Formats: sequence, structure tokens, C-alpha cells
Amino acid sequence: MELLKQKIRNEGMVLSETVLKVDSFLNHQIDPNLMNEVGQEFAHLFKNDGITKVLTIESSGIAPGLMAAFHLNVPVIFARKRKSLTLMNDLLTASVHSFTKQETTEISVSKQYIGKGDRILIIDDFLANGQAAFGLIDIVLATQAEVTGIGIVIEKAFQSGGQQLRDSGYRVESLARIKSLKNKQVQFIEETGAAVK
Repeated sequence: MELLKQKIRNEGMVLSETVLKVDSFLNHQIDPNLMNEVGQEFAHLFKNDGITKVLTIESSGIAPGLMAAFHLNVPVIFARKRKSLTLMNDLLTASVHSFTKQETTEISVSKQYIGKGDRILIIDDFLANGQAAFGLIDIVLATQAEVTGIGIVIEKAFQSGGQQLRDSGYRVESLARIKSLKNKQVQFIEETGAAVK
């Protein structure tokens, strides 16, 4: 997705060799036109997979997840990181370690929204070590639903998450795959669907 790559080049800030800040269009302020394009691209990539629901995680996964669900014409569910008075019983939970925040969080989804027979598309903003995706997968598998694919806005391909997910048999489609953040420069893996070497 060239539009996304241009946004990353023009507005992304490389904070270290492992951290890319994209607060101006994805993680704090959201560019709705870009998210619409992201949603259309995910819908196109997974259009033949019989998706019944999109699953994401709060909060940065909600915008791309919502737009993907909109273009697939299915509901979107987001795993919650905080307990709520309205979300207490019959929960599916998983522990997720955040690489960026250096903390482990329990995520929760109500059992009433995912069930046997659902074909789930997982969407998230970043893929680094894969912890969020594996946590969401655990929740889906606990319901006997099926993970049909994983859509990622930005994959840090120099970290192990994407390869671990692919090695586990999951289809991962990343719209921008970053090869390196060295020397404060964003380098992309240009070929679509290429394995990380």
C-alpha cells in the first residue's frame, strides 16, 4: 500500500532501531481517509474467506478493524484491556505482553460475541513480537471459531512475530512490512508476501 508507506515516510518518527512512532495518523490522531483505504485493502485481501467477524484489540486496532469490518459488512469486536462493570461475566481472556509499553495486560472478550462457526479476521495496527495476535488467537480458539487470517497495518519484519505466526500456519497480510529502522531510516520490504530472511 503505497499511500500507507508514504505516510510512514513523511510523518513517522523513528525513535530507536525497534520503535516507530505513527501517532499523527494511526496511534493517537487518526487519518480517516487512510483508514478507509486500509479497510478497503483488508476487505479486498480477505474477500473470499467467508469472514463473519473482525476481531481487534483496543485501542489502536479499533480504527483499522472498524474500517475492515465496514468494507466486509460484518461486525467488529475489540478485546478490552480494562475491566468494566458491564463486562464481567462469561469472558474469554488472554495475557498479552506489550513490547512498546513493556507491560503485560489481560485482554477480554465476551463469549456472546464469538462462537463456533464464526470465521474471524484478526486486525491490528502493529506486529512486532506477535503477542497481541497470539492472545487474540487464543481467545478465538477457546470458542471453537476459526482464525481465517490476520491483517496488520505495519509489520516490523525484523522482529519475530510475523514469522512465528506464519510458521504456526496463519495467513498474515501486512500492508507495510518494515525491514529496518536503523540509522533513523525506515526501510521497507517491497515484495508482497515475501518471507522474512
